[in-house]
Amino acid sequence: MRGIDTPVRQRRRRVFKEVANLAYNSKNLKDDMEALPYKIVDYEESEFWESVYRDRAIIRERIRLAMGMSLRPENREHPGHLTQGLEESNIDEKYYEPPLMQVIPSACNACPENRYEVTSSCMGCLAHPCQSVCPKGAISMKNGKSVIDQEKCIKCGKCREICPYDAICHKERPCKAACGVAAIKSDHVGRAVIDNEKCVSCGQCMVSCPFGAIADKSQIFQLIRAMQSGRKIIAQVAPAFAGQFGPKVTPEMFKTALKELGFADVYETALGADMGCMAEAEHYVKEVATGKQQFALTSCCPSWSVMAKNLFPETIDKISNELTPMVATARLIKQEHPDASVVFIGPCASKKLEASRRTVRSDVDFVITFEELTGMFEAKGILLDEIKAMDEMKDATAAGRGYGVAGGVANAIKDCIEKYYPGTPVNIQHAESLAECKKALLLAKAGKMNGCLIEGMACPGGCIAGAGTNIAIPVAARAVDKFKNEAEKKVPDESVDQEMVELEKE
Repeated sequence: MRGIDTPVRQRRRRVFKEVANLAYNSKNLKDDMEALPYKIVDYEESEFWESVYRDRAIIRERIRLAMGMSLRPENREHPGHLTQGLEESNIDEKYYEPPLMQVIPSACNACPENRYEVTSSCMGCLAHPCQSVCPKGAISMKNGKSVIDQEKCIKCGKCREICPYDAICHKERPCKAACGVAAIKSDHVGRAVIDNEKCVSCGQCMVSCPFGAIADKSQIFQLIRAMQSGRKIIAQVAPAFAGQFGPKVTPEMFKTALKELGFADVYETALGADMGCMAEAEHYVKEVATGKQQFALTSCCPSWSVMAKNLFPETIDKISNELTPMVATARLIKQEHPDASVVFIGPCASKKLEASRRTVRSDVDFVITFEELTGMFEAKGILLDEIKAMDEMKDATAAGRGYGVAGGVANAIKDCIEKYYPGTPVNIQHAESLAECKKALLLAKAGKMNGCLIEGMACPGGCIAGAGTNIAIPVAARAVDKFKNEAEKKVPDESVDQEMVELEKE
């Protein structure tokens, strides 16, 4: 479903737009918030659910999440009001009430977790190979068609593999299938729930749910309040922004549009990536290539690094201690603009958690996704493909800009090593998706990755496949590659490494 403008995506974007509208234009916030579900669901019969009442109930919870608040408890006696907690949310500073990812119960379809079913394509063939291969005798014939006894079925899938008509389907919960850390469970009525002890907030469950039942919390309302306060707000944009706002929108047009939205200036997060890849190159040459350290793990993807720490605690000392590109760029901005607040605009949901860490909180003031930013543009009526570019976007090198695509981090470090440490043998590996990341860590734990620099990305495809993106992954990959090739330099200068050292001291 990635890159397709489905009703789920349309609904999410509409909510972001209307919440941004509340921040920009509301004269009576509480009343306007109460009226919003009726503004969005303004028809007699629901297009998506069995009634407009369920439709509005779901929209109410989406509105709360989009304003940074938690879902209301499912308590019929004391369910809580739509605007409950509004005072705490109506601020001009970062507002975060854990957890980040939540399942909206009224939107969950209670999909089967793991089930094999015979479809109408069954031909009732004489051979009945499905019966022959079933180790538990769970398949019988009824009215000339195969039927699976779910009580006996052990979900081995042999019947599906052998059926000559592809008449047996395997149903599984899409959110659970997309979760690489087994954080999706079921409640007492079969609806999905998230185990927050396991969840690393990558958001792949959210983008995989066909019912839009999973959503993350947004900071756009508080960001707009901060912009209205008169403070200087500077944006840094992740390399994956290329192409996210339309094929006609150049990086220069995008920068001008952000300034028109109200940002005082715009930096490339790839600047921090440039500093990081130089520092990582030096670390690899001095520690890993010499055998002092078995292997090295990148840290720029927070979901990957949190998963590594949770599931493989013995690898903690192998995870890079360098500042992530987001944090390094934020510190650079605040070094040059001490009076500014910084917002990171990117493709990633879990960056919201990274920015809430105690050690990062003062550096990154807000995090919003490309999808959320689109809602802000729409609320202000800014048409990006009609913007006249008034700015340049040429801060970073090709190395830093390549961080947006899987393999880009490792390749950037390799390019730096080859230029500044010629003759050093380089062994790089990259894993995309948490399932593949786990495999790489198991191999590393078994000693089969010694001498490797291992890049991990929670999202298949890298940052361009993050939960907050707007376009199809292959389209995004081409756009980032084009943006990367437009850079004036392939790799950063050696002086950039010293800049990182100075920023780490702050």
